Amino acid sequence: MPLNILIKNITVVDGSGEPGFIADVGVEQDRISLIGQAQATTADKTIEGQGKVLCPGFVDIHSHSDYYLLINPQGESKLRQGVTTEVGGNCGYSAAPIGGKILAERQRQYQENYSLDLDWQSLSQYRKRLEDSRIAINYAPLIGHNTIRATVMGVENREPTFQELSQMEQLVEQGMRDGALGISSGLVYPPACYAKAAELVSLCRIVARYGGIFTCHIRNEGTRLTEALTEVIGIAESAPIPLQISHLKTSGSLNWKKLPQALELIEQAQNRGVQITADRYPYLASNAGLQVLLPDWAFEGGVTVQLNRLQDHAVRKRLTEEIILNHPDEEYWDKVLISQVNSAKNQHWAGMTVAEASCLQDKTPVDFVLDLLIQEKMQVEAIFFTMNEDNLHTILKRPYVLIGSDASVRAHYGPLNQGKPHPRAFGTFPRVLGHYVRQEGILKLEEAVHKMTAAPCRKLGLNRRGLIRQDFAADLVIFDPARITDTATYQEPVQYPLGIEYVIVNGAIALACGEPTGLRAGRVLGT
Repeated sequence: MPLNILIKNITVVDGSGEPGFIADVGVEQDRISLIGQAQATTADKTIEGQGKVLCPGFVDIHSHSDYYLLINPQGESKLRQGVTTEVGGNCGYSAAPIGGKILAERQRQYQENYSLDLDWQSLSQYRKRLEDSRIAINYAPLIGHNTIRATVMGVENREPTFQELSQMEQLVEQGMRDGALGISSGLVYPPACYAKAAELVSLCRIVARYGGIFTCHIRNEGTRLTEALTEVIGIAESAPIPLQISHLKTSGSLNWKKLPQALELIEQAQNRGVQITADRYPYLASNAGLQVLLPDWAFEGGVTVQLNRLQDHAVRKRLTEEIILNHPDEEYWDKVLISQVNSAKNQHWAGMTVAEASCLQDKTPVDFVLDLLIQEKMQVEAIFFTMNEDNLHTILKRPYVLIGSDASVRAHYGPLNQGKPHPRAFGTFPRVLGHYVRQEGILKLEEAVHKMTAAPCRKLGLNRRGLIRQDFAADLVIFDPARITDTATYQEPVQYPLGIEYVIVNGAIALACGEPTGLRAGRVLGT
């Protein structure tokens, strides 16, 4: 019986971290069936691999494509990077389980902006919606703590009652039964910013019973970095549960010196037996909603209440004082870039810094920010330039740090071609291989591939994926190691990388000669 695909005479970097080797690799149906010499084997499709590298498909362990994959099932910006699996539901925000006012609010938002109907509540219903959409890449779900809390309690600044905690626990348990790989929280965002550690320990204990993990955008990545790390390590130790620290960083120049202490906290906990890994994107700027500039108390009560606060003169005065206290340096506003708004009247601000935009409107930076949030109903994306290169090198070289984009799928057409998104949506994985492997030598090729393939699969419990092994899933990438590079920039982010030649997802060629084929063989993965 002929192979479906035969890749001949290619350098195989198998995901294990071991040195690459020359071999032929064959695919039958959705599995790898041959590694070695093909002899006289015939195939429906033969790819000559001389001078190229074959590795497992990249696993984006930190993505935000939960809704965007329904808007564009092709997953264009990730597929062209070589990503074959997206892990969604990060930073506490998942598409499911969901209900109550938060479902109604997101329904309004996604219907207005993308004509997307949110016709599910449970994770099983959401999984079916994704499967019916025929996604081009695999998707692995996490349960979002922020979404769960908002479903049960709304955006309230208090501890849950016994009954409310029981409802959250039931939603988490059902989510794990429906195939989630773990739970995530975004402790810097509402409403999880109002949650205490004990609440998360209770939910994580349920997840741990099902073999899941706990991923977390910690409560503070700057002035209180070490305290925030201590908190999540304590949660993981108490549950106990494997921990994934989201986008590990030291934010703000005054906090860059804290990295050794942060790494020491992680590594001491590892020595005590806590299973800790982290992820990081290869850029020096973060991306978040512009509303993160507001203090926690400003979020209580939901969007309508938040907007009323921003328009109340006395409250606005208090907000202004607190924002200036947190960011006293006027130059700070040169480092905050507006990346996306929804209304047509404000599109011209995308690509400008807050300093530039406020000057054009003859407003203070804080007034510009508050006015824009009001006009856009709190839906403004921004890019914050707060990190440094030396710390990035140190973080990337840690063996327990994996690669995650912290981005959703995008495209150069349709509704996902809006604003100036962070370039990580288009360039994360090629940037690691081109800039930090080939040009800078920060990582060896085999080491970088391991961080993108086998290591995240092992962390997530995705069996028989992430390695080039007999009978493993045929999620594969072929790239040119001399040419692979990212091309996306902060001012021109909608640019695809160079050097990714083929992407195979579950045995189907999804990308050939650098272009999507239209074959969409992705699956919803889970336990």
